[in-house]
Amino acid sequence: MRQLGSSGGAAEQTTILIADDHEMFAGGLALLVASMPGHKVVGVAHDGPEAVELAVRLKPDVVLMDVRMPSLSGAEATSRIMAQLPETAVVIITMYPDDASLVYALRSGATGFVSKNASVAELRRAIEAAANGEALLGQAVASHLSRFLAARTDPNNMAPFDLTRREREVLALLTQGLSNWEIAKRLDMSVKTARNHVSSVLGKLEVRTRTEAALKAREAGLY
Repeated sequence: MRQLGSSGGAAEQTTILIADDHEMFAGGLALLVASMPGHKVVGVAHDGPEAVELAVRLKPDVVLMDVRMPSLSGAEATSRIMAQLPETAVVIITMYPDDASLVYALRSGATGFVSKNASVAELRRAIEAAANGEALLGQAVASHLSRFLAARTDPNNMAPFDLTRREREVLALLTQGLSNWEIAKRLDMSVKTARNHVSSVLGKLEVRTRTEAALKAREAGLY
């Protein structure tokens, strides 16, 4: 484990734990993230069990988790972290997003995915979205997941989930990755009202995260 110190300053920062078994990539990612204003890397883990141990001990705002980790997969590590730290957001980073690992990690509680080939701006957006309780899928990953879900959609499985008309509108926008602010603007409501609708949708779909809600809605053929 490599503990990284603060670069100084009293401003509130988003704390980040990086988990990747490739030391050179992990080190480079740590330097990149630490260079982003308002972001502080608090530690680096190189296998699944260490990622869980460090997350529980350091309680970061965001974990950047490689999907393929030794000893314990990224999805399994994510599940264990979420069970103990529901306020921590996990963003999966991967070079080769395959169908099974994407869906498994989403169902384990990951709030976002980003490709290792993503731009710096895309990585920063994913971290900031996760820290703010939003879900964000990187463009390449979102495209891959959409194709996978489209292939699995059963048009006869249109479970209504007992959603109101407004909740269905919110869910439709949520599946597009829109934030609460963007949903509020699109539907001409306050951000607080949008947040309340999102919470209601998550409850009715019996999921913990916005990403899980989008996945469940698409699998049910709703959108």
